[in-house]
Amino acid sequence: MNTLTQTLDTATPALDQSAAAPEHHDAREESAHQALRFLTAGSVDDGKSTLIGRLLLDAQGILSDQLDALERRAAGAPIDLSLLTDGLEAEREQGITIDVAYRYFATPARKFIIADAPGHEQYTRNMVTAAAGSDAAVVLVDITKLKLSGDASSPAQGKGTTGSPLPSVTLLPQTRRHSLLAHRLRVPSIVFAVNKLDALPPEQAQQAFEAVSAALRQFADEAGLVPSAIVPVSALRGDGVATPSAHWNWYQGPTLLQVLEGLPAAGEAHEGALLMPVQFVSREDAHGSTEPTAGRPSGTGHQPRVIWGRVARGSVRPGDPVVVFPSGQTALVASVRHAGVEVDGCEAGQSAGIVLDRHLDISRGDWLLTPGSAAPTDSFSATLAWLDTEPAVPGRKYWVRHGHRWVQTRLLSIEHRLDIHDLSTSAAAQLEVNEIGRVQFQLQQPLPLQPYAENRVSGALIVVDPSTNRTSGALLVEQGL
Repeated sequence: MNTLTQTLDTATPALDQSAAAPEHHDAREESAHQALRFLTAGSVDDGKSTLIGRLLLDAQGILSDQLDALERRAAGAPIDLSLLTDGLEAEREQGITIDVAYRYFATPARKFIIADAPGHEQYTRNMVTAAAGSDAAVVLVDITKLKLSGDASSPAQGKGTTGSPLPSVTLLPQTRRHSLLAHRLRVPSIVFAVNKLDALPPEQAQQAFEAVSAALRQFADEAGLVPSAIVPVSALRGDGVATPSAHWNWYQGPTLLQVLEGLPAAGEAHEGALLMPVQFVSREDAHGSTEPTAGRPSGTGHQPRVIWGRVARGSVRPGDPVVVFPSGQTALVASVRHAGVEVDGCEAGQSAGIVLDRHLDISRGDWLLTPGSAAPTDSFSATLAWLDTEPAVPGRKYWVRHGHRWVQTRLLSIEHRLDIHDLSTSAAAQLEVNEIGRVQFQLQQPLPLQPYAENRVSGALIVVDPSTNRTSGALLVEQGL
């Protein structure tokens, strides 16, 4: 299974089918402390993996045997925190990250899911993978790679807090690229972390940080994005990551971890009609335990069939009417399960097991909807991030996955190619690997699509090449046609 498919599958939490005595509780308590999913991105060797290692270390998210192994490997030298995420052998040999490494940690205030995205331009497709479902992006800026020009021929960026003119700064292309990609992929929050300030003389650190901050704000204004914060850090030393720096008394703002703890998770679509992709169907015995129905006769016994999935929009409660897509069959919700127990209802973002008041032919890939709420379409325009070395060519047929449903499709046209350096557009006969464009697709069967800006579940699809079974692209729906 490819990386993007795994990402989309794991975006749905494992469904608890454990046996439990039926009881009622309010499943909405689960949403009280939503985990924040964020990615780290930036130029090559900006310190992304080291930053994640620092967060894990300072948040006590490293097992003692892992820490012991790192200390033995260091042989008395400072431990290499990047090894906590650079798990592939090729990464360790080259000192880079070439896949998306996921890690989990928690503080007393919040839980986090973090993804370390590659910095090399040829791995931009992996950054697209990491952005899928992320609530925030932390874009690292290595201050040691930037040229701060203070000569008379360079335009000043104004004055710093000390009153001295700020030197001009030219940001690296990959910093712009990843920021624009995160913005284009609608990652809700973008945080800039200016790293390696510890490599500068203490008397230069403040002015350098303020100059880079000014350059980042100017770039953000031009790109139409609003950064949530710009934070000075030293991932290696730990300054400004989870604890304030003892070396930078000029900075009185929050640490990076404090910024992350305060960011909102991507808002779930709690309002509106029900929209739930069916992940699988099971049967429940008299003791409340369940097992999948695959390979069993559909009409065996009187055991209730439980329809499992993650609510993508709205809510579901006993007594609600539902319609099955694509069959059009209707029923009423008899009961709702969550985490192994019967509950009063589930809302967007929560995993639910639904029992209907009658037997319907439902399987993986179907959708449960509020009657009359969806207008399925068989053609749409979308933003396409192309991930395959084989180019995307109009007229070619592909498979797309929407929720858990696979449908054949054809690429109708490429409206334009997007330059991810400056967001300008140009005509294109095809899209090459790592390129992004606006396209139109024709589906063999209608799907209940929504614009990605409105719903990140029903507005997202993956594209698979039927000849190679490779994940070829990621689609963000703009509108139905």
